[in-house]
Amino acid sequence: MKILIFTLALFVMNINQTKNPENDTATLGGGCFWCTEAVYKELKGVIEVLPGFSGGHIKNPAYREVTTGRTGHAEVVQITFDPAVISYEEILEVFFLTHDPTTLNRQGNDVGTQYRSAVFYHNEKQKAAAEETIRLLEQERVYDNPVVTEVTPFEAFYVAEDYHHDYFANNPTQPYCRFVVAPKDEKFRKLFSEKRKDDAR
Repeated sequence: MKILIFTLALFVMNINQTKNPENDTATLGGGCFWCTEAVYKELKGVIEVLPGFSGGHIKNPAYREVTTGRTGHAEVVQITFDPAVISYEEILEVFFLTHDPTTLNRQGNDVGTQYRSAVFYHNEKQKAAAEETIRLLEQERVYDNPVVTEVTPFEAFYVAEDYHHDYFANNPTQPYCRFVVAPKDEKFRKLFSEKRKDDAR
C-alpha cells in the first residue's frame, strides 16, 4: 500500500513535467552495479546502461581499487534515456524501489562506501527531483527507517572494465547473480511489469 501511494504521488509529479525530445543522462549508485545494470537494461525508454564509478577522488580507477573503499568512488550505472518515453522521475522511482536507500554504505552483505546509495545529479532539475522523491518517500513512510541516499553534483564517470558489462545476462548461474542480482531483477519485474521493454517480457 505504501508503495502504491508513493507511485501515485510520483505520477502526479510526472504529468507536470515537460518532455525533452533529446536524450538525457542519469547517474545512480544503488549497491553493486551488476544489480542496477540488470534492472535498467529492461526499462522502456532506456537506451544504454553503463556500469562504472563516480564520486571519488582519483581519475580512472580500476575495479580492484574501488573495492578497497579507499578511492571514494561508488559503484554506479550511467543511464542514457529518452525523456519522451520515460521521465527522470520514473527513473528515480525504479531506483528507490529496487534497492534499500536506508542502509548507510551497504546493500545486504555488500558493505563499504563503494556500495552507498547515491544520486549524482547532472543539473538543478535533477537535484530538485531527487530531493522531492526522497521527501515523498519520507512523507509516505515507504520505509521504516530514514532515507540516507546521497544527493550530490555529478563530476565524473569512469566506465568499468568490459567484463562487468551485461554481467547478469552473461553470468546468470554465477552464485552472486543467482542469490543477489536475480531477486532484485525479479522485484523489478513484479513492481514495474508495465514499464519493461517488450523484448524483455
